[in-house]
Amino acid sequence: MELLNIDCLGQPLRLEASMAGWQVLYWGGQPVAGKNADGNAEGDFNLSFQLTDGRTGETIPCELRFSLGWQPFHFDYQLKIADELLTDGERTVKDIERQQPVVEPKVPRQFSMVGLLSLGMKLLKSAKVIKVVLAGASLAAYSWLFSLEFALSLIACLVVHEYGHIRAMQHFGMKTKGIYLIPFMGGLALGDAKINTRWQDVVISLMGPFFGLGMSLLALIAYWVTGNIFFAGIAAFNSLLNLFNLLPILPLDGGHVLKSISFSMNSIAGLLLCGAGAGLGVLISYSFGLALLGFLLLIGTGEIFFEWKQRHQSHLLPLDRYGQIVSAIWYVVTVAGFCAVMIYLAGTGDDLLALPLKILNS
Repeated sequence: MELLNIDCLGQPLRLEASMAGWQVLYWGGQPVAGKNADGNAEGDFNLSFQLTDGRTGETIPCELRFSLGWQPFHFDYQLKIADELLTDGERTVKDIERQQPVVEPKVPRQFSMVGLLSLGMKLLKSAKVIKVVLAGASLAAYSWLFSLEFALSLIACLVVHEYGHIRAMQHFGMKTKGIYLIPFMGGLALGDAKINTRWQDVVISLMGPFFGLGMSLLALIAYWVTGNIFFAGIAAFNSLLNLFNLLPILPLDGGHVLKSISFSMNSIAGLLLCGAGAGLGVLISYSFGLALLGFLLLIGTGEIFFEWKQRHQSHLLPLDRYGQIVSAIWYVVTVAGFCAVMIYLAGTGDDLLALPLKILNS
């Protein structure tokens, strides 16, 4: 991931590194120094290199000294040109979260029908026609399968969920493209910028279900106040919808959360602790009769653990110990909240309200 991007002799000097230990220093887009992945990813480092002054043609010795720690993250640097200090400073997690990735130069393309169609799609997107068309198609599809009232309620649940993702992106200063409703597949919140840290991934992933939990609780309160079973139905089915999104299976929200937690653990002990927590979740699921939930939880957890060895190749800044604990608690509380709503409504004796829990019992 990119750790530093500053001006040096009229060209950008950019340092990229990973938890595997590799480092590459670029000047004007060309590599000038670095080291291979040797497992030595933290501590004090010194990259010496030479640059050519474009005005005089003189070769100038340069040196970048920096201290790097990943968990918790810290980065302090000094740049010397011809043994004179040019600049120094430090970068924090906030700096990493808000940095913009390097934009690759665009290669001019020749005329083709595919390019023309692509241009047409971009024009439609810019006019927001695609959003309207997809929303209309979703409403029509769900109305045909169920009823207009159910279709409107389902779309409201999807919009609230996706709006939670949008708000999280905006919190991190990311530009967003809005919400797209996709018939029979749900919704999608799109942003322009890529995430840089595991904490961003956790917050953006969990804010969708968290907003969904708020909607379920509000619908439940409305049911208590009015006695109208319509609100209870919204609370129950919205909980089921969001709970499936929290399964630890990529690309679902829960998959992103558990992957961020497990990939931020460097030690085998930490990974085993994470596994024990996931195993406890499976045990609790089966003890409450939630067989489908427990089975999918087991499959998703195994999938992520098999990928754990590749964690150091990621460009995302890992969670520190505090971030891992907060993420795990936030995830568990949100899952428990949805389960509690469904269990409570299933206990009312209404067959329709018991249906979401019966699905998890299957």
